Amino acid sequence: MKILRFLAVVVFAGAVFVGGFGYGRWYSTKPAGTKAEHRIMYYVDPMHTWYKSDKPGIAPDCGMKLEPVYTDGGGEQPADAQPPANAIQVPEQQQHLIGVRYGVPEWTEGGDSIRVAGRVMPDETRLTRVQARTDGWITDVSTDFVGKFVTKGQQMLTLYSPELLNAQQEYLLALKAKSVMQHSSMPESSVNSEAMAEAAKRRLLLLNLNEAQLAEVERTQRPIQSVVFLAPATGYVMARNAFPGQRVTPETELFTLLDLNGVWVVADVFEADAQKVRVGQSAKVGIAGSSESLFARVTFIQPQVDPATRTVKVRLELLNPKLQLKPDMWVDVAIDLGGGRRLTVPADAVLDAGTTKTIFVDHGNGYFEPRAVETGTRFADRVEILKGLKPGERIVTSGTFLLNSESQMKKADQ
Repeated sequence: MKILRFLAVVVFAGAVFVGGFGYGRWYSTKPAGTKAEHRIMYYVDPMHTWYKSDKPGIAPDCGMKLEPVYTDGGGEQPADAQPPANAIQVPEQQQHLIGVRYGVPEWTEGGDSIRVAGRVMPDETRLTRVQARTDGWITDVSTDFVGKFVTKGQQMLTLYSPELLNAQQEYLLALKAKSVMQHSSMPESSVNSEAMAEAAKRRLLLLNLNEAQLAEVERTQRPIQSVVFLAPATGYVMARNAFPGQRVTPETELFTLLDLNGVWVVADVFEADAQKVRVGQSAKVGIAGSSESLFARVTFIQPQVDPATRTVKVRLELLNPKLQLKPDMWVDVAIDLGGGRRLTVPADAVLDAGTTKTIFVDHGNGYFEPRAVETGTRFADRVEILKGLKPGERIVTSGTFLLNSESQMKKADQ
């Protein structure tokens, strides 16, 4: 009887041991403090985390390498790595809800540019003002309307001038005296007569007679009654003040000619951007309705700010061989500010709070560090980073505002 009772106790103890071992083996959890298993669950697109794949590869939309997400929180960072003290943790599901996207700082070649509106102006160095240089009356006008195109040497008007007629007669007398004194026994007289003839000729040239007209006076030995005035340059008639029968004086401006093969463009640059503009910088001028751009160069910066528009006038010079640009036409101007290789990030990645600028750096496992950075020039949709970020660091490019809200809430709880 004792033997049977002993065997029953042994069997019961064995059953309890086996049952406890099995329960602990199959139903117990890992003790507190034990590290979670670090294995890959799936792969995601670093730019669009909603895209998942069960195997490594290349993202179909952006061409970037897929990154693994681990069972202990996601990201490639080892599970035992310590994030910065000011980092916030956002679960992966919440990241999807707030639209978190990622990117990396990149080295960008090329420089910034300023885009402003400009107005085409006449190149003042290509303006020619036609004057009579003497008193007289206009007898005929060949260039009879504004906008007419004339070439150098083309007839513009004829003028009767008593002063010009007297100057021609004096020249003829000087030529006769020179001819007589050539055979004089007094060398001084010959030299003086020759000087007088030369002075009379120079006076006629200053009064707008040309060499061909002087040759005609010498050949015929008679003065020209009505002198033909020829165009001194090629260009368009921009102003006309010459009409038949009109009396003119030496200061009367008969015509204004403009050569449009080269023009000026005056651009209004805001005073904040004017500090970046320098004489000699290149620019492109775009014409409305045309895909073609013309090359220009900054030649002058007005040393004054317009008090009404708070802009500085910048003058550019450019060639206009096809005569596409016309005075008072509005154009688009892009002034190249230059610059070399720069570290840049998308503009949306920078959270600008005025005095501080913040970028969220991804440390994996759902941890994001709000890091203060120093920014430089912005061009297009990118911003230059001067300080606070290194090439290759993974940053948040979308959803920064909501991440910043999480960061502020964490500060308030501490």
